[in-house]
Amino acid sequence: MKTLLLISASLVSLRAETVEGVITDTMCGAKHTMAKGMSDAECAKMCAKGSSDYALFDGKTVWTLSNQKLAAQFAAKRVAVSGDVNVAQRKIKVAQIKESN
Repeated sequence: MKTLLLISASLVSLRAETVEGVITDTMCGAKHTMAKGMSDAECAKMCAKGSSDYALFDGKTVWTLSNQKLAAQFAAKRVAVSGDVNVAQRKIKVAQIKESN
């Protein structure tokens, strides 16, 4: 019975959807203020080479993205990320990333 409850709880927190926002990194989040003289894209790429991960900022939440290689192609761009969203962990298991307006 306990196993069934744990499985059910984990399924509830995952849902397939599309989230729109800007590709950033987990250190800077909404604002790239640490690297003076760098564009937002340059800052995100620098941070992602270090200890940070690429992420999506939707205006409220910074979502960590599973596909770092794909996210790198969209640094500082407005995108739509489709995949399985884990609200509790603020993570998206990326199925697709497309530029948006």
